[in-house]
Amino acid sequence: MVGMARLYERRLLVQREQIFAGLGEVKVRLATNAIRLDNLSQRVEQMPMREADAAPARAAINELTAEVGLLGDLIHQVATTLADHDAQLIVAQARQAAPLAKPAPVPVIDPEAARQARLDAIAAEREEAERAAERSAADKRAAVISTALSEGKVEVHLQPIVQLPQRRTRGYEALVRLRVDENTLLLPEDFLSIVEQRGFGPTLDALVLTRALAIARHLGTKQGGLFVSCNFSEATWSSSKALATLSRILDKYREHNGHLVVEMPQRVFRALDPASLGLLGAMSANGVRFALDQVADLRLDPIALFDRGIRFVKAPATLFQAEMAGEGSLDIAAGDLASMMARASIALVADEIADNPTVADMIELGITYAQGLIFSPPRPVKPEVFAEPEAAPPTAASEAAPQRPTAEVLGYPPPPASPAQDEAKPERQSFRSVLRRASA
Repeated sequence: MVGMARLYERRLLVQREQIFAGLGEVKVRLATNAIRLDNLSQRVEQMPMREADAAPARAAINELTAEVGLLGDLIHQVATTLADHDAQLIVAQARQAAPLAKPAPVPVIDPEAARQARLDAIAAEREEAERAAERSAADKRAAVISTALSEGKVEVHLQPIVQLPQRRTRGYEALVRLRVDENTLLLPEDFLSIVEQRGFGPTLDALVLTRALAIARHLGTKQGGLFVSCNFSEATWSSSKALATLSRILDKYREHNGHLVVEMPQRVFRALDPASLGLLGAMSANGVRFALDQVADLRLDPIALFDRGIRFVKAPATLFQAEMAGEGSLDIAAGDLASMMARASIALVADEIADNPTVADMIELGITYAQGLIFSPPRPVKPEVFAEPEAAPPTAASEAAPQRPTAEVLGYPPPPASPAQDEAKPERQSFRSVLRRASA
């Protein structure tokens, strides 16, 4: 419809232009004929004619001239009328195209809506203030944690790992604490999230590893093959550079690696890249043992774990109990899991045990090691554990200065013998004893 209207409008414009062109041509021809009539009148006046004969010709010429002028005036009036009509049509079309100005709506104020809007604005301001306060508190806490890490205020508490069913201590897990001041000790749930967010993980892990190695050195002097386990942050496991730094520390103190176990979350182990797996193999070659921690899926490949240096699999006791009740995802009996892992030289560790019935369930499943508050809470390490071992007193053989060997050189007399090397002098005897020996 719009296209047809525009086509019709274009046709009207073309016809209007043709009319104007025709009117102009008529005006030109009328003006030409007027000129010709004027010339004809002048010729009639010059012709030798009698007045009686010339009068009718003049009258006819004047009448024609008047009609031509009248026709020109009419044509001019028609053109002017058409032009005025076009101008009025353009103005009308412009008025129709222009949108009518809508009157401004009169605002209707609802008291309840205005009250609700004020309450929403106040709530938004309070939320923004709370978020700003949380950000400020987080920044202050991060600054405190950064200062404590830079000053090395990291403490390690040990929780025993016992052997079942005897409940004899066979190792310890090193749990990190952060000493802010004399009266404030932060637990992992208070600072680990900030450590991960701010990128302090590798620094914290290096401090924990050095303390764990000191504990391993101390345990090496004890009987029973005790070990200590420690954890690294996810930022360290995902950074080949941070792992290489810790690997160098372990290589430097490799004589203590036999008493150290490094725990690794199962989700991190499954997401390791080839470079990190290579560093894992290097640390395993230096005698470091690994424990698969935070296990949520007991569908494991013992041979593959052993090849990666895994010697312990640590899972919550509730996960073992779920398998025992038939609510897990294992394809084998829950009681066969421990023996299957043991055939690959991997021991199961039940964590988060809080009561004796759970201990009985773990013994029934054949789990080797257990850990939890039922056995002991984490306790601080004695300061003498981190003290440097005293140097062994020098032995008598080391105190005696070794004799410098001598050599024979041509043309030089041999060096004089030391008094200790002189031949024993003959014992002086009395003259009577000589006579008695001669007469005998």
